[in-house]
Amino acid sequence: MRRIALLGSTGSIGESTLAVLRRHPDRFRLVALTAHSNAEKLRQQAAEWRPDFAGLSSPMVDGWHLPSGPEVLVAAATHPDVDIVVNAVVGAAGLEATLAALRAGKRVALANKESLVTGGPLVAEAARLGGGEIVPVDSEHSAVLQCIAGREAALSRLVLTASGGPFRAWDAPDVAKATVAQALRHPTWSMGSKITVDSATLANKALELIEAHFLFGLPYDALEAVVHPQSIVHAFAEFADGSVLAQLGFPSMELPILYALTHPDRVPDDGVRRFDPVAIGQLTFEPVRADVFRAFSLGVASGRAGGTAPATFNAANEEAVAAFLGGRIPFGRIAETIDAVLQRHDVRPIADVATVRHADVTARAAARVAMES
Repeated sequence: MRRIALLGSTGSIGESTLAVLRRHPDRFRLVALTAHSNAEKLRQQAAEWRPDFAGLSSPMVDGWHLPSGPEVLVAAATHPDVDIVVNAVVGAAGLEATLAALRAGKRVALANKESLVTGGPLVAEAARLGGGEIVPVDSEHSAVLQCIAGREAALSRLVLTASGGPFRAWDAPDVAKATVAQALRHPTWSMGSKITVDSATLANKALELIEAHFLFGLPYDALEAVVHPQSIVHAFAEFADGSVLAQLGFPSMELPILYALTHPDRVPDDGVRRFDPVAIGQLTFEPVRADVFRAFSLGVASGRAGGTAPATFNAANEEAVAAFLGGRIPFGRIAETIDAVLQRHDVRPIADVATVRHADVTARAAARVAMES
């Protein structure tokens, strides 16, 4: 019986995790739950699962007498009865919970890619000192892990796939004028609004390449992305002799979630659609149009720059996406805002969490100024 803390329980990854846990009551017990601000849904989840701990990470919400504030994430992540922390928090707010869980020697099933993007060196150090481990939940990184198990030393290159989002075949002028409704119409995945917009700009794929750099220890020259509209192949892993392995499956987050909870073991599960190559039909691949989706290029460049650059990219992107969703800027201004912030950023080494926080706060302020001009 593995004991689970679920951070971000009311989002799409959180709900998928609960669906997995429902199918395996003999293997998992839910010990802790947190949500950001959806108090009513958290109340319903707590009534069903009866966890030992539940709380809201937003201090501005009436939590019906539950703990509230950012500290609930760390409290849940370090709960003494928890073995595995599923970090499905959206954004940079997930970093400190990841660090705390790793320092406490726990497994982190990581869906919060910003933990590695903003604080990769700190995450690696926390795992080393505390004895914790990261098992990725993102479908692409889970695919890589499944391909390289037992072959890590021979890994030479990774290719992550991207659906291309709703604007894959659009001309650049039309992409720049895309509406919120159009950006949220993802062709293959059902996700929260922020990550759906990130998929439309391809910023999400840049974040995933940065994450892969820290997860698998490859330089950026050995990390690539390719557009794959069918979202069946999730990643390719190339080895020193030139052989390539890929992981395939119909789009579903439940399979990588289950694998993150049971890795390196596999358990029977009837909740995921079984593979059918005839039903899949044709698989196609296209290059990323980096000239159209500039957020992708900017994100990869920030990863190559290292230090506080990825945290700056992430913060500027979060601010710009929020402004776009709020109707304050057009779609094309997202990449423009990120570019303006990165051009003014002085890259510094990441010494501690305070360094990350300072880069985050500074970038957000710079992004707001850039969007007002």
